[in-house]
Amino acid sequence: MSGEFRQIQRRFAAHLRNPDGAPAPAGIEPRRLAIYRELIYNNVESFLANGFPVLRAISPDDHWHGMVGDFLRVHRCESPYFLDIGREFLAYLDGERGDVAADPPFLRELAHYEWVELELDIASAEVAEPGEFDPLTTRLRLSPLARNLVYRYPVHRIGPAYQPPSAPPTPTCLLVHRDRSDRVRFMEVNAPTARLVELLDGGERSGGQALAALAAELGEPPGASLATFGTTLLADLVARAILLPA
Repeated sequence: MSGEFRQIQRRFAAHLRNPDGAPAPAGIEPRRLAIYRELIYNNVESFLANGFPVLRAISPDDHWHGMVGDFLRVHRCESPYFLDIGREFLAYLDGERGDVAADPPFLRELAHYEWVELELDIASAEVAEPGEFDPLTTRLRLSPLARNLVYRYPVHRIGPAYQPPSAPPTPTCLLVHRDRSDRVRFMEVNAPTARLVELLDGGERSGGQALAALAAELGEPPGASLATFGTTLLADLVARAILLPA
């Protein structure tokens, strides 16, 4: 491939991404250019709208299309795969979007939450039935199809009818996971439960050891009530395929 042809390709791609800021290569019929511009924009916009449906639903049309256009103009995608556009959009929001007055304060957290749902839905990992075991004495780990997430905003409740103007005083802890029937689900949990899962994430502790560590952090002696509650909680998280034997 000649250097001249590469230059034409780069100018062509730059124009498709930023029609107003990058002139098209000479000699290409305007009608053809318009078709290419429309195809590029519509494909990317459609994928983002489907991958971030709540964000799309709460965004006025002009704001949404302005954001998609800015993403195309300024972000250099690292992956050639269409399914990675959502992750690239997150990278744009985190590193290049900057502070835009019209953006909701929960924009990045909501986009991350919606991306996690997509990420788990298309993940190739599988979780087998673990068989019988005692969660208290068995080392446990977080499933590769589960995410232990903490957000400032209640992202799972945001929609056209609820858009908090500021973060509540208490963070939102969510366990998002794909179950054995391949459905993506979420659980809202309290901070101690999120911390318990975090303690088990590396697969180095048994359920009982993690409960003892949690009790020490909370300044509570590990009594019968904690053991009863913890045993029930661990059994539930194992049944949901959130925690697995390590």
